[in-house]
Amino acid sequence: MKRKAARSGVLVSGPGEATLSAPPPELRFRRRVRLRHSVREVWRSRELIRTLAERQLRARYKQAVLGFGWAILTPVVLMVVFTIFFQPVADVDTGGVPYPLFAYLGILPWTFFSSSVSEGGQSLVQNMPILNKVYCPREVFPMSSIAVAGVDTSIALLVLVGLFLLESFAPTPTAVWVPVILGVQLTFTLGMTLVVSALLVYLRDLRHMLPIALQLGLFATPVAYGMEAIPQQYRLAYSALNPLAPVIDGYRRTVLMDQPPHWEWLLAGAVTSTVLLVVGYVSFKRLETGFADVA
Repeated sequence: MKRKAARSGVLVSGPGEATLSAPPPELRFRRRVRLRHSVREVWRSRELIRTLAERQLRARYKQAVLGFGWAILTPVVLMVVFTIFFQPVADVDTGGVPYPLFAYLGILPWTFFSSSVSEGGQSLVQNMPILNKVYCPREVFPMSSIAVAGVDTSIALLVLVGLFLLESFAPTPTAVWVPVILGVQLTFTLGMTLVVSALLVYLRDLRHMLPIALQLGLFATPVAYGMEAIPQQYRLAYSALNPLAPVIDGYRRTVLMDQPPHWEWLLAGAVTSTVLLVVGYVSFKRLETGFADVA
């Protein structure tokens, strides 16, 4: 007669015979994610984020000939390429704004997002020696990469100031809405970076797919062109699917065109960004227990 040992999950068939069965449900591991506790833990680790970001900046620029000039070179080259090759062909409607300014104000948020996702996505794999020896919230590694991207973007803002002077153009008073738009941008960037960094630990092929996806995203996002290129009936759905679109459009409206952001588009992007951040963070915390084992 067969009998089951409920507590151990061992199925006994007879004398000297035993076969293992699945553990009973009450013994299975289920990790509860407490968001408030996790956020407080990250806040207590803010100095670690700063230290990791500083280490990454030193490693990147210490022996580079141009140093921090590389933070400026990439967006400037993109602006020049778009101005020389894209604008004459596409004849982008900039609303009377000089095209270099129009393009550069789209390149800055895209470069920040692209660098954050690219570097932050690989941050866990690259820091596995530290991650396996020292306990800390695992999300500090992608967050430190976002901080580095923020430093690079802040340096690249100097070029924007130069463009304003060169074009005899000044920011408009509606630029007071920039912090609101920046909040949506940071929410979307953080959520996407957490998702990509967690997935990349388990799906290593994503390392090869990520640069391709980001290159396609550059042209699928209104960086070199404006929202006017998107058919009117699709703009709201497009804003929800790609929150960077209303973010870039919002920067251009508030800083260059003396208009408030298009609130309906920005709200759609904000909702998507918030959902992505919450779902992404919960998923990250659930998956982090296996980071060391998989890597």
